[in-house]
Amino acid sequence: MSGRSDKIVPLAVKIVVSGGLGVGKTTFIGAISEIEPLDTEAAMTQVSVGVDSLEGVESKTTTTVALDFGRITLDPTIALYLFGTPGQDRFSFLWDDLVEGALGTVVLVDTRRIEECFPAVDYFESQGAPFVLAVNRFDGAERFDVDEVREALGLGADVPVLECDARNRDSVRDVLGALMDRVIGVRATPRRRTATLTR
Repeated sequence: MSGRSDKIVPLAVKIVVSGGLGVGKTTFIGAISEIEPLDTEAAMTQVSVGVDSLEGVESKTTTTVALDFGRITLDPTIALYLFGTPGQDRFSFLWDDLVEGALGTVVLVDTRRIEECFPAVDYFESQGAPFVLAVNRFDGAERFDVDEVREALGLGADVPVLECDARNRDSVRDVLGALMDRVIGVRATPRRRTATLTR
């Protein structure tokens, strides 16, 4: 009888959830995580006045100051570890550490404050990281077609843009599934080699 365990240890895959302040990153992770999510929510103080724009989310009283963390096991072979970034520009210095080793990213957007997602979109495009854009549907917010959102953000046709409700587990699962499809598609596409001759 061997001492080996037949238990399958799932492959750990790191996923980042990003976007602007108040877009629903903490809610998104909390809706799907099979463990008690870790968050670094802190009360908003006078320090943020004039620095963090709360236009459109005036009722927000807490904010992520470091990261959110959760986990979801897709099947016995794959576990997704979800890392949420802080949304404020003043905490963007944390992004490089949070995205290191990530397989892909979900960028959440609130169409009431669409400009808040530009820093995240620009960052992940510059990193060449696979990402999907998830339009979080807030109650009472004007609805736009996903193609209108794509056009407003100048996203290429290769970037999936889909609607979601960050409070709903099934909706979050669908977004993560779309990201996995995007990651697999990017990894499966052969990169064209370029050669430069110099004398």
